[in-house]
Amino acid sequence: MSGFDDLAEQLEARKQQHLYRTRLITQSPQGAEITVDGQTYLNFCSNDYLGLANHPEVVASFQNAADEYGVGGGASHLVNGHSAAHHALEDALAEFTGRTRALLFSSGYMANLGVISALLSRGDAVFQDRLNHASLLDAGLLSGARFQRFRHADTADLSQRLAGSEAKRKLVVSDGVFSMDGDIAPLAELATVAQQNDAWLMVDDAHGVGCLGKGGRGSLDLFQLDQQQVPVLMGTLGKGFGTAGAFVAGSEELIETLIQQARTYIYTTAMPPAVAAATLTSLQLVETGGWRRDKLTALINHFRAGAERLGLQLMPSQTPIQPIVVGEAARAVQMSQALKVQGILVTAIRPPTVPADTARLRVTLSAAHSEQQVDQLLNALSDISSVAGDGAEA
Repeated sequence: MSGFDDLAEQLEARKQQHLYRTRLITQSPQGAEITVDGQTYLNFCSNDYLGLANHPEVVASFQNAADEYGVGGGASHLVNGHSAAHHALEDALAEFTGRTRALLFSSGYMANLGVISALLSRGDAVFQDRLNHASLLDAGLLSGARFQRFRHADTADLSQRLAGSEAKRKLVVSDGVFSMDGDIAPLAELATVAQQNDAWLMVDDAHGVGCLGKGGRGSLDLFQLDQQQVPVLMGTLGKGFGTAGAFVAGSEELIETLIQQARTYIYTTAMPPAVAAATLTSLQLVETGGWRRDKLTALINHFRAGAERLGLQLMPSQTPIQPIVVGEAARAVQMSQALKVQGILVTAIRPPTVPADTARLRVTLSAAHSEQQVDQLLNALSDISSVAGDGAEA
């Protein structure tokens, strides 16, 4: 008998529960339309919110930098992998976010693991919103600190938990925009509660930077929160910026601590310098391209109005993440497959990514979409309403 028989049984159980995940093989750049297995689909499941992943200026910057630096980073940042392109991007991100310094990481997951583990250990405490991204939750659990989860966006629950803690260091952690619901955290209230309880606040703004705030500066800009109020800001570059990687921005002391102690920074090869150079161009497009955010807002409003007319159960989101809650995992899979037959890609999100009985279609909108393409999605959702059954009722 194979030693993996129990794994095979677990995989089969996932299939029976409609929780099995499969990968699509994409054969084109990201965009409003993509090619999968030789067929073209309308793409409503990408996080390329501003349509910059295949922007010609970003592509040209990548190509030019590859000619200058080659492809690989070659080593970690602390050996010889920290290029002039990396350094220039860090300086630009610090200025962009209004913080003293910024530090690049290879991914958002690695940034979150690195930050929380560098700042906390046994004897400390971390308080996280229940709907935080998996990388934040994993980081809290792995840090060795006492781990508590407060009710979603519930500052009263958080305040009570903080008041009852005698930890040496206390870190409050929240997404800026929640990746599966699309709502924005009550960041001003979180900052106040954290300061009242002598705690640090960390915000993961992966889905906010680029899309929200003045010049795309993110959810913190919406609430006019500075470095003192939010000492730790994390943002990713693979969503609104259309490239790859992540950054952490904050004080001189924070960044130097991460350089010295964040294992996911110290012990990994630097991102390709060409990615950093491309992101510097993307950052300029984000800052100056207010029309992209205006168009995205118009598309969000158009989609929500149409979905509400169809009686679809939306969530209170004003961001590009527009989930349609359908309940059962099997129903979400059926609806996703029915849309694919009509040439539209929308991912079915199921437990454990979301709570039981809240499976959903995670529609994501992009400035690359047209109003006509959004109407095509709405028409397709109307056509498959019979598949949704009572899950399509408000």
